[in-house]
Amino acid sequence: MLAKIRESKVRILLVEDELGMAKALTAALARHDILVDHVSTLAMAAEAVLSGVHAAVILDRKLPDGDGLSLIPVLRRSQVGLPIIVLSALGTPDDRVAGLDNGADDYLAKPFSVDELLARIRAVMRRPTLVEDQIVSVGKLRFNLNERAAVIGEEPLTLTRRELLALELLVRRSGRTVARSALEEAVYGFDDEIASNTLDAHISRLRRKIAPANVEIHGIRGVGYLLRAIQ
Repeated sequence: MLAKIRESKVRILLVEDELGMAKALTAALARHDILVDHVSTLAMAAEAVLSGVHAAVILDRKLPDGDGLSLIPVLRRSQVGLPIIVLSALGTPDDRVAGLDNGADDYLAKPFSVDELLARIRAVMRRPTLVEDQIVSVGKLRFNLNERAAVIGEEPLTLTRRELLALELLVRRSGRTVARSALEEAVYGFDDEIASNTLDAHISRLRRKIAPANVEIHGIRGVGYLLRAIQ
């Protein structure tokens, strides 16, 4: 069986342009061990979801650069099966139907209770998907993108949460350079303060753990890192 992530917490992407609402919701969800990355526009959300680290998305509709519903196909292309909950002041029956018809998994109108939102998050994350396991192989390393788990040969690979998040992004873009900023966004919360050498320390430990897989993480000075098989 593939070794699964340790120290795991649910991490969601909140797309909300009302700063007061975003801060209150982030604090409320944090009390339930849910990590929240907050962005305020469609463009920022489309970029953020590329990291592949979010277990769900909470999506407002009336955003500065358009209707949140237009983002749903982008999210689906970036991460198949990603649960999406629309959270909007547009709450008429027609609005709800439009949200669900456009691909949202659930639709909750403002105002709302945090308890109800938590219940809906749990519900959409329990739903099975029809997506088969997506396994990427690099050298002797196999990474299951759906389960977020890795093995070397048949041996489970034990990683901390941040090591696994870094490896997931490197695997998704294997053979290509991953910018340092993209790795920092994937590994740390958007609002975390990151020391200059923190990412390097995580990558150094990760290198040692995956060395038996005949793969290497090559550092490109001033740019980022690249995961590749050793020929």
